[in-house]
Amino acid sequence: QLQLVQSGGGLVQPGGSLRLSCAASGPTFSNYAMAWFRQAPGKEREFVAAIRMGNTFYSDSVKGRFTISRDSAKKSVWLQMNSLKPEDTAVYYCSASSRVILSTLRNSGYYDYWGQGTQVTVSS
Repeated sequence: QLQLVQSGGGLVQPGGSLRLSCAASGPTFSNYAMAWFRQAPGKEREFVAAIRMGNTFYSDSVKGRFTISRDSAKKSVWLQMNSLKPEDTAVYYCSASSRVILSTLRNSGYYDYWGQGTQVTVSS
């Protein structure tokens, strides 16, 4: 089993940057695909980015602005968010899955482990 602990987030002005971190504890971290999801008030949780077998995947809304990365030795994954927009405001969640495939990695239902969530607010 994995435990995921998130850090980072906060309030930033439009156009600014933030970096979210997710530290995992437990064995075989490298066996897991890692992803970030977000949930805005009144909306469903949505896929943001994932990293699986060295490949990265992004939602269209963040492509070119956000970067997901991981370090298996440090058992950590990060989400670098640049050029932030007010519509990026949400609670962001780190997640892990040992069973996603390409066709399912954008589906939160296939992720078994979740961080506690962290608020990102983009506002002037």
